[in-house]
Amino acid sequence: MSTHQLHLTILGCYAGAPGAYKNTTSQVLNIRNHLFLIDCGEGTQVALRRNKIKFSSIHHIFISHLHGDHFFGLMGVINTFSLLKRTKPLTIYGPVGIKEIVLLQLKLTETYTSYPLHFSELDSKTPTVIFENDKLTVTTIPLKHRIYANGFLFQEKIGERKLDINTCLNLEIDKVYYSKIKQGGDVTLDNGTVIKNSEITFDPAPAKSYAFCSDTRYKESIIPQIKGVTVLYHESTFLESHAHLCKPTGHSTAAQAAQIASKAAVEHLILGHFSTRYGDLSLFIKEAAPYFKNVDIAEDGKTFVF
Repeated sequence: MSTHQLHLTILGCYAGAPGAYKNTTSQVLNIRNHLFLIDCGEGTQVALRRNKIKFSSIHHIFISHLHGDHFFGLMGVINTFSLLKRTKPLTIYGPVGIKEIVLLQLKLTETYTSYPLHFSELDSKTPTVIFENDKLTVTTIPLKHRIYANGFLFQEKIGERKLDINTCLNLEIDKVYYSKIKQGGDVTLDNGTVIKNSEITFDPAPAKSYAFCSDTRYKESIIPQIKGVTVLYHESTFLESHAHLCKPTGHSTAAQAAQIASKAAVEHLILGHFSTRYGDLSLFIKEAAPYFKNVDIAEDGKTFVF
């Protein structure tokens, strides 16, 4: 995979209980060659195998909230990692309570992981950075569901400038300056001439970003945080014919998701978390299209590349 591509593999995109061919919420994001597992509904490890995703490449799991269709597959994944003799640490990010749930099951089944298992429990109701390295950050997106829930915003950091190697060679710039140049510095030649950075570099690739928002009612307060993201995954549990169910269940319609995408001026919208009552998912695009054009629907096993 190119380091400048964002790959999103949908493992499950349905709400509530799984069906024979309908998995509940789970997906894998590959960004800057980091694999992140987002939510872990029932059947996730089977879907990982079906999509040929290496278990050993997953070091971080993000759980949006403690409803079963978003984490009932977690214990299976944790246990299988041990059966595979994993030794690398695994960190689970999720609401307060996720640690107690996992450790109680491990205790009562007298199961011990073969690897260090870490937890980062969340209770903040404001956006909080929960992961950061030299390439990207992950920040919570507070949502509005029936229980405490977060989305997650994955953001690349702007990379180094690209060296115009031919110009550098023509100017006989010593290689010792290349690192400084890629970091944005100018160069002074032996004759005293100052070469501006813009003359010997190209702009870095635009930073990509991914916002995962499931489950939530229509919530305009998230718009400033997700403004202009490369991809927005927004739940669309219902069509407009069932819009009256949004408030009591804490969910959104496809049209509402599209309005959020439009107001946030995102580049791409992916709809997901569909109620299993619907047979024709193309209706979700039909209802979203009047508000936002660049929209697609999630499908179990589908990979999006941006």
